[in-house]
Amino acid sequence: MSRQTLGLRVAGTVFGIVAAGHLLRLATRAEVVIAGWEVPLGFNALGVLIAGGLCLWLWRLSRQ
Repeated sequence: MSRQTLGLRVAGTVFGIVAAGHLLRLATRAEVVIAGWEVPLGFNALGVLIAGGLCLWLWRLSRQ
């Protein structure tokens, strides 16, 4: 396995963990407050799409 392939897989795994964290917040409906402002769950839905998409994209690139 080349260093580039390894780098793509590590980055893809990190994005997958981030997407899983967003999914966990959506599933548990945990409240997140930043400076007195409650962060809406919609941000986590967007986070799942972006981080999940990047995860899949990087893993596909690593297989080529």
